[in-house]
Amino acid sequence: MDLNSASTVVLQVLTQATSQDTAVLKPAEEQLKQWEIQPGFYSVLLVSWILKSALSEEEKSTLRAGLITNFNEPVNQIATQISVLIAKVARLDCPRQWPELIPTLLESVKVQDDLRQHRALLTFYHVTKTLASKRLAADRKLFYDLASGIYSFACSLWNHHTDTFLQQIFTGDEAAATNSLERTLLSLKVLRKLTVHGFVEPHRNVEVMVSDRCLCRSIGTENVCRDRLEKTIILFTKVLLDFLDQHPFSFTPLIQRSLEFAVSYVFTEAGEGVAFERFIVQCMNFIKMIVKNYAYKPSKRFEDSSPETLEAHKIKTSFFTYPTLMEICRRLVSHYFLLTEEELTMWEEDPEGFTVEETGGDSWKYSLRPCTEVLFIDIFHEYNQTLTPVLLEMVHSLQGPTNVEDTNALLIKDAVYNAVGLAAYELFDSVDFDQWFKNQLLAELQVSHNRYKPIRRRVIWLIGQWISVKFKSDMRPMLYEAIRNLLQDQDLVMKSFNFLHFRIEQYILQEQFPMLFTECDTKMHVLHVLSCVIERVNIQIRPYVGCLVQYLPLLWKQSEEHNMLRCAILTTLIHLIQGLGADSKNLYPFLLPIIQLSTDVSQPPHVYLLEDGLELWLVTLENSPCLTPELLRIFQNMSALLELSSENLRTCFKIINAYIFLSSPEFLQMYSGDLCRSFCELLKDITTEGQVQVLKVVETVLKVNPALGPQMFQPLLPSVFRGIIDGERYPVVMSTYLGVIGRVLLQNASFFSLLLSQMACECGQELLGNMIEMWVDRMDNITQPERRKLSALALLSLLPSDNSVIQDKFCGIINISVEGLHDVMTEDPETRTYKDCMLMSHFEEPKVTEDEEPPTEQDKRKKMLALKDPVHTVSLQQFVYEKLKAQQELLGEQAFQALMETVDTEIVTQLQEFLQGF
Repeated sequence: MDLNSASTVVLQVLTQATSQDTAVLKPAEEQLKQWEIQPGFYSVLLVSWILKSALSEEEKSTLRAGLITNFNEPVNQIATQISVLIAKVARLDCPRQWPELIPTLLESVKVQDDLRQHRALLTFYHVTKTLASKRLAADRKLFYDLASGIYSFACSLWNHHTDTFLQQIFTGDEAAATNSLERTLLSLKVLRKLTVHGFVEPHRNVEVMVSDRCLCRSIGTENVCRDRLEKTIILFTKVLLDFLDQHPFSFTPLIQRSLEFAVSYVFTEAGEGVAFERFIVQCMNFIKMIVKNYAYKPSKRFEDSSPETLEAHKIKTSFFTYPTLMEICRRLVSHYFLLTEEELTMWEEDPEGFTVEETGGDSWKYSLRPCTEVLFIDIFHEYNQTLTPVLLEMVHSLQGPTNVEDTNALLIKDAVYNAVGLAAYELFDSVDFDQWFKNQLLAELQVSHNRYKPIRRRVIWLIGQWISVKFKSDMRPMLYEAIRNLLQDQDLVMKSFNFLHFRIEQYILQEQFPMLFTECDTKMHVLHVLSCVIERVNIQIRPYVGCLVQYLPLLWKQSEEHNMLRCAILTTLIHLIQGLGADSKNLYPFLLPIIQLSTDVSQPPHVYLLEDGLELWLVTLENSPCLTPELLRIFQNMSALLELSSENLRTCFKIINAYIFLSSPEFLQMYSGDLCRSFCELLKDITTEGQVQVLKVVETVLKVNPALGPQMFQPLLPSVFRGIIDGERYPVVMSTYLGVIGRVLLQNASFFSLLLSQMACECGQELLGNMIEMWVDRMDNITQPERRKLSALALLSLLPSDNSVIQDKFCGIINISVEGLHDVMTEDPETRTYKDCMLMSHFEEPKVTEDEEPPTEQDKRKKMLALKDPVHTVSLQQFVYEKLKAQQELLGEQAFQALMETVDTEIVTQLQEFLQGF
C-alpha cells in the first residue's frame, strides 16, 4: 500500500477512535494497538504531522473567511476560544495573507447588535494582543504600521463606550451600563496594547491621555457593576504605567497631569469614599515610577543631560514643592502607615499569620503596606533635605511616654517610628540615635502594658534598622538585656519577632534556650533564628552548645510527624556543625542517626529531608577529625542515592570526595567496588557536567591513593583512554580525561603500561603515539594551571626512552613542557632567575580574622595532601632538566642533538632561557 492510501486508512481509524459510540470506538482502538508494532505506521503519522499545514492556499482562504463571517456565538467560553483561534491564525497570516481581517473587525465593532459588537471587540482584543507579542523586527514594523493606522479609531471607540456607560449610569439603566462597561474594558485592553507596543516614539500623537476622573466619581458603594468598573479603572492605570515604563520621554507631557491626578486621589480628600485599595496601590506605583525614573534624572553636570531629561526634571521639580511633599509625607505616615483594625484583630486571633510580613520581591506592586513603605523610601531619598525637618518635627512631637489608653496616639507613634526606621540611612547626620535609644527607646521597651505592645515591637524593629547605621557597641549589652526580657513576653508576636536585625555576637544568653522551645507554634521560626545566629557567630557558639544539645534531640523526637519542622532542625544542625568544627564529633550519637534517616531513600521522610540531610552529611564529614565506624556505615545509603540521578547528585559527589579525603584506605577498601559500579552506570546516561563530576571523584582517588586507586577504578579507565584517543569534543570533559590519565601515567607508571597494553590488544594497534599526539593537540582544552603542569610532568615521565614512538613525539613533549614552564615559572626581578610558583614546602595554619571563617578539617586535609602531590612538590624546571639530561645520556650527544633539532628553534630558545643556571 502506498503512503497516500495508508494515510487515508489511518485517518479513518483515528476518526473512529474519537467516536462516542463504543461499537465504533472499541474496534478502532484495537486496530491502533495492532498497528503500534507494525512497520510503517509511525511513518504515516510522521508524514501527517510534518504536513499538518499542507493545506492549499484556497482552502486556507476559505477557512479564514469562515472564521470571521459572523460574531454571534452566545456562549462566552466558546466565543473566547474562537477569538483565540482567530488570533493564532492572525499571528501567522495577518496582514500579508489575511489583509481583510482588521478591516472586517473594525466594521464589526461598529454594528448596533450588542452580541455581535461584543464578540467582534473580544476578537479585536485577542488579535491585537497576539500581534503585539511578536518580537522579530519585521513583525514589529508591521505592528507599528497597523497601530498608526487604527489608533485614532481605537481611541474614539474607547471614548464612545466610556461616554455611553456614563450616560447609562446617570440615567439609572444599570443593566445596559454593565454591558457598556464590558465593551469599555475590551476597547481599553486594545488601546493598551496599541499604546505600549505600537509606537517607537509615541510623543504627542498618542491620545490615550484622557483623565478617568469622571470614571472614579461614578464609583458608589451600591453600584451593581462596581467590580467591573474597578477592573476597568485598574486597567486604565496599567496603560499609563506601561506607557511610562516603555516610553518615559514620550510620557513627559503627561507628568504634570498624571501626578496631579494620582496625588489628588491618594493624598487629598478627593479620594475619600471613592478610591479603593488596588487603585491606591496603582497610583502610588505611578508616583514612585516618576520619582525614581532614571530617564528623568539629570547628570551631575546639567550640560551633559539631554533636553528631554531636563524638561522632565523641570516638571517634576515644579510639582514636588515643599507643601506637596510635606502633605505626601504626613499623609503617608499618619494615614497609610497606621496599623488597621484588621491587622490588630489578626495580631490577636492569628499571631503567626500577623508576623508573616508581605515584603521582598515585587510585593510593593500589589500590596498596600509594602507599596506605601517603598514609596516613602523613594520619595524621602529623592527629597531628603526637604522632608527630613518634617519627619523630625513629627518625632519631636512624640517625645516621652504615650498614654496607653489613647489608641490613636499609640498607632501614630508606631507609624512615625516606622518612618524613622525606613529612612535610617537618610537620617544618619540628623538623628543622634544613641542618645535617643538611651533616653527614650530603652524606656519604651520596658513598658509592659498589653496595649503598649505595638510600640515595643516597633521599637525593636526600629533599633534593628539603625543598628547597622549608627549604634555604639558599648550600648549593645543594654539592648541584649532588653531583648532577653522581651522574650519572656507572653504575646506570641513579640516572642517570635525576628531579632536578627542585630549582630548578637558573643552575647548569646543561655537563659533564652529553655524559653524558645516552650511554644510549639514558634518552633520553626525560632530554629530559623537560631540558625542565623549560629551562622553569624560561628565558633563563638561553642560555649553554649550544651543548651542546644539538651533540647534538639527532644525536639527531633517530638517532631516525628512534622517533616517541615525536622527540615528546620537539620538546617540548625548544619550551622551548628560549622560552628563547632572538629568538636562536632561529640554530637555523633545524636547526629549520625539523623543523617542515616534523612538520606535513606527507603524511608518515607526522605522526600522532605533528603536535601538538608545531604547537606548535613557533607558538613559533618568536612568537619570530622577522623572516620568512625558509624560514619563509614552511613555510606551504605549512597548507592541508592546515585541511582536517583537527581538534582542532589552534585552534593553526593562532594560527600564521596569528603570520605576520600577523610580516610581513603578504609573507605575505598569497603566501598570502591560499589562506587565503581555506580559510576559505570552513571556514565552510560548522564550529562556532560555529570561526567566531569564523576571523573573528578576518580581523579581525587588517584591523587590520594596513586598506588591502589587505578586498580580500584580499572573498569572506568579504558573508556577514559578511548575518549582521549577519539578526541572528545567537549573541552571540559577532555581536560578531565587528561587529568585522570595524567595521574596514572605520572604516579603509577607500571599500571599505565598494563592499561596501554590492554587497550592496544583490544584495538589491534599501537596507541601510545596517538595518545601523545592528541594530548599535545588538545592541551589548550586544559585551563587549570595545576592540570597543565600535571600534563607536562606526566609526558616528561616517559623520558628517558629509546622507544621510537616516544622519540617521534619528542617535539610535542617538549612543546607541552615549555607551555607548562610558561604557566608556572615566575621570574625574580632581582636575581633574574626563575622559580616554580606552585611549589609548597610546609603546612602553616592560616591566620583567620574575626570576619573570616576558620578552615574546616577537610581544608587542612586538602592542604596536607597537596604537600604530597607531585604538582606541588616537584619543580617542573628541574624535572625538565633531569629528564633531558637522562635522555642525552641514554642516546649520546649526537643522537640527542638530532632529536632536539626536531623541536622548533623558538621553543628551544625559550627552553634554554628557563633552564639557565642548570
